[in-house]
Amino acid sequence: MQTLYPQIKPHARHDLAVDKTHTLYVDESGSPEGLPVVFIHGGPGAGCDAQSRRYFDPNLYRIVTFDQRGCGRSTPHASLENNTTWDLVADLERIRKHLGIDKWVLFGGSWGSTLALAYAQTHPERVHGLILRGIFLCRPQEIEWFYQCGASRLFPDYWQDYIAPIPQDERHDLLSAFHKRLVGNDQIAQMHAAKAWSMWEGRTATLRPNPLVVDRFSEPQRALSIARIECHYFTNNAFLEPNQLIRDMAKIAHLPGVIVHGRYDVICPLDNAWELHQAWPNSELQVIRDAGHAASETGITDALVRAADLMARRMLNLSPDEA
Repeated sequence: MQTLYPQIKPHARHDLAVDKTHTLYVDESGSPEGLPVVFIHGGPGAGCDAQSRRYFDPNLYRIVTFDQRGCGRSTPHASLENNTTWDLVADLERIRKHLGIDKWVLFGGSWGSTLALAYAQTHPERVHGLILRGIFLCRPQEIEWFYQCGASRLFPDYWQDYIAPIPQDERHDLLSAFHKRLVGNDQIAQMHAAKAWSMWEGRTATLRPNPLVVDRFSEPQRALSIARIECHYFTNNAFLEPNQLIRDMAKIAHLPGVIVHGRYDVICPLDNAWELHQAWPNSELQVIRDAGHAASETGITDALVRAADLMARRMLNLSPDEA
């Protein structure tokens, strides 16, 4: 099994103002002359951390990580103003230009896979290839499955904690009920709703229970940005047209891609990855038989590191010995 590369520190940091409201945290690590790759984090609202750059060989890759609008070290925290899928696509393009990168590899999981596909379909000429995990196509049926009815039947005990902040007479539309509290002025109700929302995600992210993942999702600042921004996006169907990402796959059908997906992914069921693979002739689908949704699960980590290594060798025309 491949494990993550050792911890490295960024060699450059950028505070990039993308409009009058938002300033993004961006950093670079690895080789300045390496193959550019951008790590696109999930959520939306989760942010990057020191683990994000460890999927890539720092001798081969110029590694870019950034926190999307409203989360992580970007400011203002948990802001919903000017925060849509297309704002984030434009931000990626601003980052690319700011760093003087011609083309890069896109590496994204969960919501990061959604945003990577949206960016690639908008700017296919700027993409070498894609490595995607835990495919999320952001369609109403996927949001319904996890936040209203479906996954609830697999985790009825966790589900009760998720819906606890919502009165019985509002539970027929949980997305709207959570949204009302997450954007409201009652800060106690807001944080109660945010922790319930985020912990539901953390508890169901792994096949085997992982307290470290749950603790990460329940950290108050992270929980607030995840819950507010996710609920904002999902209430608006992620600002996508119906089935847009599958509909527009012809725009990037020529690009190489690797899809890594846990067979027992409850947050983003496997049929999402299967459907994407069917619409993408130049992709490879790797179904990890003993994993759920989280990138930290052993089989998924192994597959992602191997995929990144292989992508670099191919793009840089290296032999296995050179890599």
